[in-house]
Amino acid sequence: MPRTIIELHALQTVPPANLNRDDTGSPKTAVFGGMRRSRVSSQSWKRAIRLDFRETLDQADLGWRTKQIVKLVAEQVEATSEIGAEEARDLAVKAFNEGGVKVKIQKKGDEVEESGYLVFLSRNQIANLAAAIVAASESGGKLEKKAVKAILNDRHSIDVALFGRMIADDASLNVDAACQVAHAISVHPVETEFDYFTAVDDEKEDQDETGAGMIGTVEFNSATLYRYANLDVDLLRENLGDDAATARAAKAFVRSFVRSMPSGKMNTFANRTLPDAVLVTLRDSQAINLVGAFEQPITEANGRIERACEELKNQLEAVNSTYNEAPLHVWTVRLGGRTKALGDTGEQVDLQGLLDGVEATVAARFGGS
Repeated sequence: MPRTIIELHALQTVPPANLNRDDTGSPKTAVFGGMRRSRVSSQSWKRAIRLDFRETLDQADLGWRTKQIVKLVAEQVEATSEIGAEEARDLAVKAFNEGGVKVKIQKKGDEVEESGYLVFLSRNQIANLAAAIVAASESGGKLEKKAVKAILNDRHSIDVALFGRMIADDASLNVDAACQVAHAISVHPVETEFDYFTAVDDEKEDQDETGAGMIGTVEFNSATLYRYANLDVDLLRENLGDDAATARAAKAFVRSFVRSMPSGKMNTFANRTLPDAVLVTLRDSQAINLVGAFEQPITEANGRIERACEELKNQLEAVNSTYNEAPLHVWTVRLGGRTKALGDTGEQVDLQGLLDGVEATVAARFGGS
């Protein structure tokens, strides 16, 4: 049966920055094609996408990923009933343990019940579980395991449906992620550089003292990144269970993939940019990462975007012809003359045209409006 897969390929130039650092403070890197490349982890960019959702989606479409699930549900129980704080907390603990999410006191002395790992719950699931707890308490009954599981597996938020959920204690509560996000890597080799900085003590400066009040170094690099993600629209529809929500979620994911950026050291470098070029392909077979276009690193000294666009186009055409994998549709968003190689690749649109096209395509796929 044909599938509906949306792929996103972006080329984005980032000035001196440290978007995503390792445990030593160095910008993350990877060896690809035998050369050291700048890297931004998929987790880092997925976090940026989820944060961007807060600016574009209704709060009812979003969830919370936290260990403090007892606190969230207990607060809802208190707000909607006459049940006191301590009892609400105890009832929430019992409900989660009954449903397969084990919680226990994680902070001795504070008596704070937490799960042993982050749990991703939609706002609807939090509210519905609280309502079920209140109803069971008022009727003198017990909230059964089957009922708790049904609540936790129903009405997933858009971010849960997209990025998935793993419950270590009970696999039946897992949600398969509808999207995949690759680690962004530079299309060229990089070397980490060091910024030596000093900070002046204003008070001592007024006292005519010389010298710095603080000195240090910050590591950085600059890069033209190839970014890739894909979205399994059929799985997204299965996770959400609603046609209109699926189209809305697909549009939101594309928008936030394009516009978001990890915030690491943003105040230091003011490095926020938007992609120079974005290719969005619609396929009905399988997802295809085009990173092979940059296995041989680009080494031009007079800019890399123009050559990167050429290589991306060549890779797309080679995959299409060699493997008979021509996409159903291609949308292209691009900036200026340096991206001219992509000028005849697919439907040329601005960002709004891309978003409208994706939303309409998904809505038509499921017969929505």
